[in-house]
Amino acid sequence: MAITLTSKAAERMSDYLANRGSGVGVRLSVQTTGCSGLGYNMEFVDAVNEDDTTFDDKGVKTIVDAKSSARASNTEVDYQKEGLNEGFEFNNPNSKAECGCGESFTV
Repeated sequence: MAITLTSKAAERMSDYLANRGSGVGVRLSVQTTGCSGLGYNMEFVDAVNEDDTTFDDKGVKTIVDAKSSARASNTEVDYQKEGLNEGFEFNNPNSKAECGCGESFTV
């Protein structure tokens, strides 16, 4: 299992962490939400839990909890900015389908 970041995603996460002034990395979790059942959540991490797995890619630590590990396995995180729209995108090989708006997925 691995979580990888594109250069754009790593740069944006590094900027967020630097602006925040503290934190060991960014947590990527998969939670129940949306019309397809699952969605991604990202938040700052100040302390790593003992059941977390940490991935270091391009100088950024991505932390994944045990519950999310199987669903997020081998996901690549990208960051896109197009006009006024910007955000992280998740390229997850485990995803079997996405909802029409692209906000949730199923495995």
